Amino acid sequence: MFNKTTLENGLRIITVPQKSTQAVTVLVLVGTGSKYEKRETSGISHFLEHMYFKGTKKRPSVLDVVETMDKVGGIYNAFTGQEYTGYFAKVEASNFELALEWVSDIFLNSALPEEEMEKEKKIITEEINMIYDHPMIYIGYLWQKLLYGDQPAGWNITGTKESISSLDRPKLSEYRNKQYVSSNTILCLAGDIEEKAALALSKKYFSGIKVGKPESKQEVKEIQHKPSCVLDGREIDQTHLCLGARGYNIFHPKRYAQELLGVILGSGSMMSSRLFTEVREKLGLAYYISTDAEEDTDTGFLVTRAGIDNQRVEKAISAILGEYKKISEIRVSEGELKKAKDNVKGKMALMLETSDALASFFAGQEVLEKKILSLKEIFKEIDKVSANDILEVAKDIFRPEKLNLALIGPFKDKERFEKLLEL
Repeated sequence: MFNKTTLENGLRIITVPQKSTQAVTVLVLVGTGSKYEKRETSGISHFLEHMYFKGTKKRPSVLDVVETMDKVGGIYNAFTGQEYTGYFAKVEASNFELALEWVSDIFLNSALPEEEMEKEKKIITEEINMIYDHPMIYIGYLWQKLLYGDQPAGWNITGTKESISSLDRPKLSEYRNKQYVSSNTILCLAGDIEEKAALALSKKYFSGIKVGKPESKQEVKEIQHKPSCVLDGREIDQTHLCLGARGYNIFHPKRYAQELLGVILGSGSMMSSRLFTEVREKLGLAYYISTDAEEDTDTGFLVTRAGIDNQRVEKAISAILGEYKKISEIRVSEGELKKAKDNVKGKMALMLETSDALASFFAGQEVLEKKILSLKEIFKEIDKVSANDILEVAKDIFRPEKLNLALIGPFKDKERFEKLLEL
């Protein structure tokens, strides 16, 4: 399904031909994000991503940059995570070279104009305000802070208002020059492409990429000896919470068992999952509830997210913990495990029908794991997971000293919730 080519300068190019589409996606992923930042530059990865749309020598204004794709109906954007930053364009196949040239131009030639920086600081400040004002979103940031505290893994990807205000062009340029180098970059081309021609064009447009060795990220320290809770008291009509436990990273041998555990408990796409059935359908305590296993190269956790009736938060927490306890004591049935496996495989197959999803699937594996498994190979790993594996993972992670609870709601007494964190 794919081919990987490494150029002499270290740039990795992944080609994913897909003849069943009329679209092409050009995606560049660079292996840097908020985990690679320092306190004084917190948010610089995200800020730099925003600045890449502010003009190049060829396209000197914001309008020049965005109109290029708008004129051909292209879908384009960028995103920043903890461990990678991405830039992409998706177009009708006849505009493939235009999209490739456009992505290379903003990636390699962004001017970072100082006058745009000052405006963008205000825009990102409003983005920070927006996130805080949406508790359903902000609870995820609070959860990360609870787990990892004052280290890059616990900081907001957006940075803080103070750190953003202190950024300047020399800091952005220095960070770009260190991290945006060929050995740290992946170019993925997916969709209706002819591989030989696509590779030739890639070499043409990305020949100017800098060569160098990027800085590594700070080692994550995980210290926890007892259940932990954080409360953001606000007068709102619904309590939002994240309840879960520290788990495994993407390199752990029980990674797929952890993911299936999350699906059985509360996959948002499976309305017959245990927590959806118990907390929403039987008890009527929540509108939304889902459980996910999330893994990076050096961190991992399993977390249940929910929006709960303010008057019945304790009941919902006890119900969630009850399901954690049950699955760590009683082996899941073969039927329930098969349902979870088939659900994951079915969803993945459906998700990967589009060129942009394929690009993210292959490039994402390469940037984080430095290797790529095909869909069939991942399915084989999923099929290897046994009911005993699920039980062992649940016993290991659902222990009091690994439990964490983050809440946003109209409360002042954190101790009332800490007392509930028992299994």
